[in-house]
Amino acid sequence: MSDASCPLCSGDGGEVLWRDDRLRIIAVDDADYPGFLRVIWNAHVPEMTDLSTADRAHCMEAVFAAEAALRSVISPDKINLAQFGNVVPHLHWHVIPRFRDDVHFPNPVWGARMRECRRESPGWRMSVGKVLEIALRRA
Repeated sequence: MSDASCPLCSGDGGEVLWRDDRLRIIAVDDADYPGFLRVIWNAHVPEMTDLSTADRAHCMEAVFAAEAALRSVISPDKINLAQFGNVVPHLHWHVIPRFRDDVHFPNPVWGARMRECRRESPGWRMSVGKVLEIALRRA
């Protein structure tokens, strides 16, 4: 089930680091937040409760694997997890690494900028992709 007008149905939404038949984990291109990931459900559904119990568990396993991969690879001070869908009503989770010196910390990423900071994390995408592949590999 897809919706041709939905940007998450008509495209990947970013660089795919891992995928299976139900969801994908993509890197968000955000200069302020290297390591920003989205876990995107492939079918066009707006809410977690639209999924079966097994699919909900699979989705959350991927969210937790994304968090663990970021913690392992780039060692953020905090991880923010959020599932909104107000603008794009297609089920997706934001997995955002936070650092004490990031542009918004301790405020939410959509709040007022507190400072200027550009964090360099070269190679994080490949490393996170490898960690996800190991964590989410199916027997």
